[in-house]
Amino acid sequence: MDEMEEELKCPVCGSFFREPIILPCSHSICLACARNILVQTPDAESPQSSRASGSGVSDYDYLDLDKMSLYSEADSGYGSYGGFVSAPTTPCQKSPNGVRVFPPAVPPPPQAQHHLLPHTGVLPPVPRNSCLTCPQCHRSLTLDDRGLRGFPKNRVLEGVVDRYQQSKAAALKCQLCEKSPREATVMCEQCDVFYCDPCRLRCHPPRGPLAKHRLVPPAQGRISRRTSPRKISTCTEHELENLSMYCVQCKTPVCYQCLEDGKHATHEVKALGAMWKLHKGQLSQVLNVLSDRATEAKEFLVQLRNMVQHIQENGVEFEACLVAQCDALIEALNRRKAQLLSRVTKEHEHKLSVVRDQISHCTVKLRQTTGLMEYCLEVIKENDPSGFLQVLDPFNIALMNLIFYLYIRGPLHPQTHTYRITHACTHTTTVTHCLHLSSQMAPLCILQEVYVGAEMICTVDGLHFNSAYQSRVKAFNSSGVGQYSKTLVMQTSEIAWFTFDPASAHPDIILSNDNLTVTCNSYDDRVVMGNTGFSRGVHYWEMTIDRYDNHPDPAFGIARADVIKDVMLGKDDKAWAITDGGIRKGATVGVLLDFSRGILLFLINDEQQGPVAFNTLEGMYYPAISLNRNVQVTLHSGLPIPDFYTPGECEAAGSVC
Repeated sequence: MDEMEEELKCPVCGSFFREPIILPCSHSICLACARNILVQTPDAESPQSSRASGSGVSDYDYLDLDKMSLYSEADSGYGSYGGFVSAPTTPCQKSPNGVRVFPPAVPPPPQAQHHLLPHTGVLPPVPRNSCLTCPQCHRSLTLDDRGLRGFPKNRVLEGVVDRYQQSKAAALKCQLCEKSPREATVMCEQCDVFYCDPCRLRCHPPRGPLAKHRLVPPAQGRISRRTSPRKISTCTEHELENLSMYCVQCKTPVCYQCLEDGKHATHEVKALGAMWKLHKGQLSQVLNVLSDRATEAKEFLVQLRNMVQHIQENGVEFEACLVAQCDALIEALNRRKAQLLSRVTKEHEHKLSVVRDQISHCTVKLRQTTGLMEYCLEVIKENDPSGFLQVLDPFNIALMNLIFYLYIRGPLHPQTHTYRITHACTHTTTVTHCLHLSSQMAPLCILQEVYVGAEMICTVDGLHFNSAYQSRVKAFNSSGVGQYSKTLVMQTSEIAWFTFDPASAHPDIILSNDNLTVTCNSYDDRVVMGNTGFSRGVHYWEMTIDRYDNHPDPAFGIARADVIKDVMLGKDDKAWAITDGGIRKGATVGVLLDFSRGILLFLINDEQQGPVAFNTLEGMYYPAISLNRNVQVTLHSGLPIPDFYTPGECEAAGSVC
């Protein structure tokens, strides 16, 4: 009922309708408010008058009405107020409902407050050429000689307002309580009595003849009790005639005299009662449809509110996930930055040391060369032929040795062996040599020839992580073989960087984030492996659970290259994995593989998960997991060994065993 209250209030005064009339635009307004907003238009000779009186249905904007003259000479600048003198007219204002109207600035004179002529009790005459503007649709209407009586009364709206105000009145009291009547809870339509709960149980038990009586709420019973015979509506043009017919063309009730005077003589008319029942039924159908639409709108509104909560929860969850991933990325970048800066510093110091040694050596040789050149000049100045010839051979030998050292074998000769480590991972670890003809490499002490040929560059595969290698080269041609260069010691990467391998993964596997994030489009378990295999050394990597809804657990571990890809990891003899519960969304699973001891460890959130999983691992293994569409995992490789774990002595020393 509270939602209906706004429909029962006048758009001008903001109060409940009192004696509402229906305007030609189908909107309603209080009769008193209609008189308050009347505007007297200029004479018919003026352009404004011709425009206003040309049609009773012409539309005027309030800006046009503001420009109209609301003054007259007879009242010395005061506007007409139902035939009486009112306050000075003012520009249009806004009613309590936000509608622009033209009320007087001050209250009307006492004789006009009730809009009745003194001592007569009837409405005063409306000035000629009066104009009324609908406060809702702003449609401007010119009144005829009948004035406001030409507008029909809205008896239906008046009745609805009356019933609504009655229902909002004070609560009804029980009619059978002897002292201090209690509030009535029901009314019996047959007995026409209001009961409270104790009196209803005592005086009106639901048995016997009283069981067939109909009990209704007090408000409904009060309305039915006060219902009076329906007033017979009269014609607005013929006040003594009752409305008995309905003009289909004009869509308005008419009386018998309206049909006789010729205004509706040629129109199609029907019985008023029949049309009332017909349109009432149609309105009921429309109301049912509107009720269904309102129910659907209410359900949709509930869905929207649930969606708002869902969006908020997803936003918080996504924000937390994003912050966690960014923090992990920043942490990984900082670790990698520290490692690279350390390697750059070491390489910088090594290069500076080599260059300083060369500078020192070249300075000594240049000093020797300068001395020999000065000595040569002095020898040339010698005029004794026999003495010159005696020292010529030893002098030439010394010069040739110095030239050979400086430009063929010495530091002034362009270096033919430069080394650059280009990649480091097991079975894909490579070292590129820029050389002339032949090179050898060895892990510290064991030399093995890796290339012989005419190419200037060669790549060596099969190196191990965190290992030191010796390398040397020598040149040869048709004249013979030269000596080996100085031995260069090279260090491969300390940690393994790898991603998931899309080439060897099951077809149902979905990879993203540069092959670091994996999920699946199948409800069955599917296996995906890393793109790097391990056969020696100590390696550690982690996987973060991005999405997990507690359905079949994913499996984390290692596998051989020929593992079965369409079953859970560890179901065959080609893989080893952990599938115990305990993980949740956001958890981190760590895998530690130590070939020096042949063991496999698992960690969850930096805590070791049980004892050593296996201790007899041999051969080539790849990082692997199995998962379904309910899980999403992100890989983090290239991580240092956890602090709690102490590798074997060989790994700790960074050498090859």
